[in-house]
Amino acid sequence: MSGPVGVAVVGCGTISTAYLQNLTSFPDLRVLFCADLDIERAKAQAAAFDVPAAGSFADALAVPEVEIVVNLTVPAAHAEVSAAAVAAGKSVWVEKPLTLDTASARELLAAAGAAGVRIGCAPDTVLGAGLQTARRLIDTGTIGAPQTGLALMQGPGPESWHPDPEFLFQPGAGPLFDMGPYYLTALAAVFGPATHVAALSGRSRQTRVIGSGPRAGTEFAVAVPTHLSALIGYAGGQIATVVLSFDSPLRRNGFVEITGTTATLAMPDPNRFDGDVRVHELGDSWRAVPADGAADGRGLGVLDLARGLRSGAPHRASGELALHVLDIMSAIERSAASGEFEPVLTTFTRPDALAADWDPHATTIA
Repeated sequence: MSGPVGVAVVGCGTISTAYLQNLTSFPDLRVLFCADLDIERAKAQAAAFDVPAAGSFADALAVPEVEIVVNLTVPAAHAEVSAAAVAAGKSVWVEKPLTLDTASARELLAAAGAAGVRIGCAPDTVLGAGLQTARRLIDTGTIGAPQTGLALMQGPGPESWHPDPEFLFQPGAGPLFDMGPYYLTALAAVFGPATHVAALSGRSRQTRVIGSGPRAGTEFAVAVPTHLSALIGYAGGQIATVVLSFDSPLRRNGFVEITGTTATLAMPDPNRFDGDVRVHELGDSWRAVPADGAADGRGLGVLDLARGLRSGAPHRASGELALHVLDIMSAIERSAASGEFEPVLTTFTRPDALAADWDPHATTIA
């Protein structure tokens, strides 16, 4: 096909608003369809963002001009929905995690390869101005050779503010699978592939209570660990320490530091697209480096995927990277259960950084 790339958004829940705000503003994309199990919800989102059609997932797949399905369904549905889109000849962008397990993720990537379509996966925060500025500084030797990483995400949990938080405490979520991809993808962008992990995990309580919205006061079961501490070894010899917790009254969000042979760099929050980078050299104080690049928000990865479809260039937030991050998370989960070091069996090619002048609002597709 030629011209802007046609997109269907499948899953019109809370996160779809952030995606639709951006996808409908990028001239290289055309959002053609909104789909959801709740057809009225799909119609409401389509009306809010001037999307021409809405209906079921099957209806979306039947639109010939749809080239990318943006899969924003709950984690338990990621594999099934993505596989159906691939079978229909569509490329797929998936909210994280790619699937719930590495076996289904491998099957999905194999099917996409056989069908000649692409898989991309969140988080695309790694393409935002903040993390891309950090990546370019590290690549040009600002901190010397990267040696170690420290990543912390601690807080009391999302049930206090999310009106329907139960899925965030089920398999495929929790602090590891819900928030871990932001931190682990940021580390992977710097260090490349991981090789092995060791981890411990815990769960502070068996039930939680919804704190806001029409269901406030409702108790629900917690099915996953809510605190994880991990050590990660990388193929290049680097080491990272990662703490992910929904059990802390003290919030520490967005903490990622990379220490090199000559300086330490503090990344901005990997769950954001903007934010200044800070650099600390021996005997000096922290200095801020303003972020340079695109900071529009969710959907940058969809756009990079779409431009790759037209140009033939590889897209950066790839299925291979997402599989590798999923493999790291699965290894952390196994290690916490076994008490042993666990191998990370997949790898990926570290993508090129984006140019500072990469513009999502430019028209690059004739």
